[in-house]
Amino acid sequence: MENTKMDYSPEKITKKDLRSVFIRWLLGGQLGWNYERMQGLPYCFSMIPVLKKLYKKPEDMKKALKVHNQFFNTNPYLAPLILGVDIAVEEKEGIKSEEAITGIKTGLMGPFAGVGDTIFGVIAGTVFGSIAAYMGQDGVSAGVFIWMIYNVLRIFLTYWFIGVGYRQGVKVVSNIGGTLRNLTAAANILGLTVVGALITSVVSASVPVVFQMGKVKMSLQTDILDKIMPGLVPVGLVALVYWLLGLKKMTSVKVIWIVMLMAIVLYNLKILA
Repeated sequence: MENTKMDYSPEKITKKDLRSVFIRWLLGGQLGWNYERMQGLPYCFSMIPVLKKLYKKPEDMKKALKVHNQFFNTNPYLAPLILGVDIAVEEKEGIKSEEAITGIKTGLMGPFAGVGDTIFGVIAGTVFGSIAAYMGQDGVSAGVFIWMIYNVLRIFLTYWFIGVGYRQGVKVVSNIGGTLRNLTAAANILGLTVVGALITSVVSASVPVVFQMGKVKMSLQTDILDKIMPGLVPVGLVALVYWLLGLKKMTSVKVIWIVMLMAIVLYNLKILA
């Protein structure tokens, strides 16, 4: 017999329970990953402390474990938001919410994957990692601490997410959807700015051609190209790579081979140095 509101009387979910779920996800969210259910197993593992409180009947516990062991895949840093929403709904409705839980997980994991991968997987890592790496190359130890501080703050932010998801429940999508979109747009602008600034320091290329007429010499690089725009050649090469990547059936591996062959040929022809 399914639970009803009369016989469904779970224990109150506490901050300790949320913390237990978060720690399990933090340490095991990417463990047990497989191509059939991806993050389904670690999601189920993370929910167990709460499930033990909510479902005292063995048959209900079995149903809940089956629901949470289904396919799940999203950005690991935004997954606690979904966990929090899940906990809030199940605390209120019990095992009757199994279809709603499946719908929430399915509906949120895709958008959150896109937002999380953009912010945490690409932009933030590129920005802070690049700053830390180049400071380290220059012998500035602060670069190490910048990277460490970023990762610690990321953990605290992830822990905050599970509380937000639990407090807001299913309202979390409408409440933070606009904020996440604005944050993603701002992060994209910041990422493009940093990557653009790094081109001249990461890509090293110049034109060694020197024109000479009698005793007068004119360097194509320093006297002409640098006057137009310093770093013009590296920017041009990066633009060429982006254009190649946009071609049909072009892959990053093919682009790497093309760049390597161009570098060898142009260097030996003394066109680029």
